[in-house]
Amino acid sequence: MSDVGSENLSRRSETGNTNPVSPAGLPPLLLFDIVFTVMYRDFTATDRWTKKKVHCLYQALIVAIATRHADAVDIKFLVDGRPVWVALPHPAWVEYQKRTGAMITDGLAIEIAGHYLKTALESGEGVGCEMYSLTVEDTLRHLDEVVATDETPTPVGL
Repeated sequence: MSDVGSENLSRRSETGNTNPVSPAGLPPLLLFDIVFTVMYRDFTATDRWTKKKVHCLYQALIVAIATRHADAVDIKFLVDGRPVWVALPHPAWVEYQKRTGAMITDGLAIEIAGHYLKTALESGEGVGCEMYSLTVEDTLRHLDEVVATDETPTPVGL
């Protein structure tokens, strides 16, 4: 766990406060909302065709309605330094909430996109694509796979 998270945990236990403030005085860290935040933000995948390991690094999440007039959330990764976008359709948020009563958070959306990107690279889908657009069904399938996985990808550099 990071030093900031550890400090918040110790601050919580010392003060008995269940709603600690971060060292910078910002709103409290959501210590229990980090389940999906580290699996697919910085990972490697093996390109199906070249057998080369590629480094994938999450860079940005943008609501595409403002940037390209799409009903989607665009999630940008750098794949060996090359920008690659994964577009998740807004209706997936609505459908997921209807089915489960739960919300897709920004962190979970990043994990869905990262899981899809790793799968696409390793299966050889869309060689050299700069943008992948998922359907609602694809988005929910990758969400289910992220939630169900017990395996965390090996962090880069290990």
